Amino acid sequence: MSEAQTYENLLSACRRGGSSVLTSTTELGAAAGAHASIAPAKFVSHSNPTFAFETRYIDGQAQTVALIDGKQSSSNRGEAALAQSIRDAEPVASRIPRMRVQYEDRDFLCMELPHRAFDGHFRAATLEGRPATQTNVFQALRNCTPADSRALLETSPISLALGAWDATRAKDQVRIRSSVTGEIIGVLADQEAEGRDRYSLRGGARVDPVAMSVQLDGASMERILADQEHDLSAKTVASLRSEINKAKKEPVSASSLGLGGIPPSLDALGGVACSRIIRSWVLSFASLRQLRFGAGAEGDAACRTLLAALDLAVVARAEEELYLRANCDLVELSEPETKLDLRFGKSQPIDPITVDTADALLERAMDEAEAKAGIRWQGQTLEFIGNPAVLRGAVDESEEEA
Repeated sequence: MSEAQTYENLLSACRRGGSSVLTSTTELGAAAGAHASIAPAKFVSHSNPTFAFETRYIDGQAQTVALIDGKQSSSNRGEAALAQSIRDAEPVASRIPRMRVQYEDRDFLCMELPHRAFDGHFRAATLEGRPATQTNVFQALRNCTPADSRALLETSPISLALGAWDATRAKDQVRIRSSVTGEIIGVLADQEAEGRDRYSLRGGARVDPVAMSVQLDGASMERILADQEHDLSAKTVASLRSEINKAKKEPVSASSLGLGGIPPSLDALGGVACSRIIRSWVLSFASLRQLRFGAGAEGDAACRTLLAALDLAVVARAEEELYLRANCDLVELSEPETKLDLRFGKSQPIDPITVDTADALLERAMDEAEAKAGIRWQGQTLEFIGNPAVLRGAVDESEEEA
């Protein structure tokens, strides 16, 4: 019989010799039903888009699976939801310390940036009126080690929970592995398929009610382009002007400006049919036990428990947000099967971790860490001013491909 996850269980797991992991596994399904195909995560290999296929051990057999959602994407969904909880001033989430970089009209929290505390946006920014990398505060974060990670715990704990790598530093790089990892895989319905036979192809088309093709003289094309130039990328503008100049007196297709139709084609990656879809998470207490915070054995255990509770808050929010990508709508077919490792081949079933459960554990862990280690989480935010040159150089990749 399963039991509720408790603070005491987490604390015991974060002490020497405690549980190795907590795991959560959930059966998912295509929202439209078993007949539907879903779009897995897409990658680029030798300049060609592709899906990632692997061999996994499923139900006692080696089977081919597609990666539906990888480790980084799974964590990012939980982080995005956690950032939204902070922005919504939810009482527990809003107490989590964070770093924020402010640009002219938008800002980003450390849990919204790919390298978290050591992201390039922070390194290029100013802090306290000086280049961030030259300040004592930022240098203290960069000088953290597993033997003393207190500065990160009090400034950007998400970097300790989900991993961070100060990759550009010449020496003494901080490299913290993620203590929680998740993924979603789909077991292919056709285990005999090879190569392109493993997935379907999909096509697109555009219908213009005015005409399938709109051809303009150079002067008309230039006037329309000039009216929209402020909203287009420099590369798109240059390409269109080059077309106009090359055409001379010949008409120019206005398809690049969204005018005219596009004939149907069948050349884009589609989806895969799956006999099973499995979501899994692993919270590693063994990795958390590598961290020290200068608070003694019991104080350090309380700090690790705080990070474990933060991990659970991320997982619970990620599981609430089954939003992956277009043509990949999923539903839960069962409750998560959650287990706490007890070592020596034993485990304890645990009730599913909801956001309310996770936040209650996190709030208790905050109070205990303050009492035992002097760690105070009061929503403190380390404010950076973003370098305006970064915004000036920002180009939307989708525009570049237009």
